[in-house]
Amino acid sequence: MTGVQYSLSGLVAVPLPPAEALLLFTPRGEERWVRGWRPRFPMPSDDDCAPGTVFETDTHGERTTWIVVDRQEGRRVCYARVTPGSRAGTVTVTVTDDTRGGSTAEVVYDLTALSPQGARELRGFADGYADHLRSWQVAIAEHLSAPEAMTPG
Repeated sequence: MTGVQYSLSGLVAVPLPPAEALLLFTPRGEERWVRGWRPRFPMPSDDDCAPGTVFETDTHGERTTWIVVDRQEGRRVCYARVTPGSRAGTVTVTVTDDTRGGSTAEVVYDLTALSPQGARELRGFADGYADHLRSWQVAIAEHLSAPEAMTPG
């Protein structure tokens, strides 16, 4: 037993209406602004946020399997995630209107370490969580200010 479990929560401002903002937190939506994020789907999927959708990522030398477990169209999506032998848990993104015409995304990670190495990884993630979310906000803003972000498709 590792005895390491975290529930981490933070906010990301997104200068888009909620339904559009949530699209940035889907598997394919994150490809637009997260360097190295390349989800692979074992089954073809037109809707990458349909509950039951499975995808994998390889980031920082680790393969993670993700499953969409729940969503509220245009407002919330919840993923289960497992990095074998390291960490497992859920990630939930809930998007609400802010008072300035944009949105606020609350990002909640509930993770449990599966090994001593996973415990070290999880502690490091928890220690840097606020900076991690700030980097998301910057990356999203940079993506949205790029000319190609303004073209459909």
